[in-house]
Amino acid sequence: MTFYVENESNETLPFDMEEMAGVVIEKVLEIEGCPFETEINILITDNEGIKKYNSEFRGIDQETDVLSFPNIDYDEPSDFSCIEGQEADYVNPETDEVILGDIILSINKVYSQAEEYGHSLKREFAFLIVHSMLHLLGYDHINEADAMVMEPKQEAILASLNITRE
Repeated sequence: MTFYVENESNETLPFDMEEMAGVVIEKVLEIEGCPFETEINILITDNEGIKKYNSEFRGIDQETDVLSFPNIDYDEPSDFSCIEGQEADYVNPETDEVILGDIILSINKVYSQAEEYGHSLKREFAFLIVHSMLHLLGYDHINEADAMVMEPKQEAILASLNITRE
């Protein structure tokens, strides 16, 4: 697995964000049974930056906590068989890794939502990475039925890492 973390904000967290992201990403891929080596890009920005990206890419002119840009068109979430025969679209020819997509995360939202929900910065950061990774694997929460699949997965992954609502 290869992942890149770029922090374009001036903010930091009281733990190694890259290390934490790696642990979370590995766990999501393990639990979801991803059979490939993968590549993921993570951009950490601030509220102003994520508002700009949200406006540019989604036409929504407001802040959000995390944006996910999946590279794979899944028929079903985590059904990696869709990659077979489509390697030219999904595999980095230089590394032979499947490009899962990009994550943009607002560090300001990590701080504000951790306080709002009464849990640690580590838990909020990990939650946003899990949430976004599930989007990169084809999960969504637009309707209630999809949310009832995705939300318990998020909590189960965090619990498996012993990252709770401290």
